[in-house]
Amino acid sequence: MSAVDSCRRLLFLDCDSTLSAIEGVDELARLRGPGMFEQIAGMTRDAMDGGAALETIFARRLELIQPTRDQLQRVAALYLEHLEPDASQAIARLRATGWTPVILSGGFRQAIQPLAERLGIGRVEAVDLCFNDDGTYRGYAHDYPTTRARGKNTVINAFKAAHRPLRTVMVGDGASDLETMPDVDFFVGFGRYARREKVRAGASAYILGFAELPGVLQGLV
Repeated sequence: MSAVDSCRRLLFLDCDSTLSAIEGVDELARLRGPGMFEQIAGMTRDAMDGGAALETIFARRLELIQPTRDQLQRVAALYLEHLEPDASQAIARLRATGWTPVILSGGFRQAIQPLAERLGIGRVEAVDLCFNDDGTYRGYAHDYPTTRARGKNTVINAFKAAHRPLRTVMVGDGASDLETMPDVDFFVGFGRYARREKVRAGASAYILGFAELPGVLQGLV
């Protein structure tokens, strides 16, 4: 694991329905038509609400969609188009007070990377998709932790072992974010785009916009 720019306070940020309003896998499905979109969006909701184990649907969604490299690039553009409006300023403020942001996602790294660059975030922990020379779908990184339940916990614990931060925080909207609570000091539920009662009830704090985040974390020293 390569070093991040500062390790005193690590801020793990979900991407889909958090840093951006969209769900990337659902937008890939939308490019395949309304029927595919409805099927995949339902599967995503089940996973994010905690009703279906992530590992049971991760491969299945991709098998159904068969995304191309060009389609993944279109989703990358959508992430930027629907960027959480307060994210850039909030992350800059938090970085100035010693927090290091890391995007931690069950989405697809190639699509998320441009958003990370826009926000000045140097580390993206997400799943790589693989393509044939002609850009057709070949598969994904099956062994990457966030393809399965509690995978975000695995990544967080690897960071903690490598960098021994004073504080760790996770921010996200879904069940896979909430399940990191035993392995972080503070979990912030995010509800601007997807309000999930289980996440709201279980979170250390719950916000509806990134403008609230610096104030919420101010007391974590």
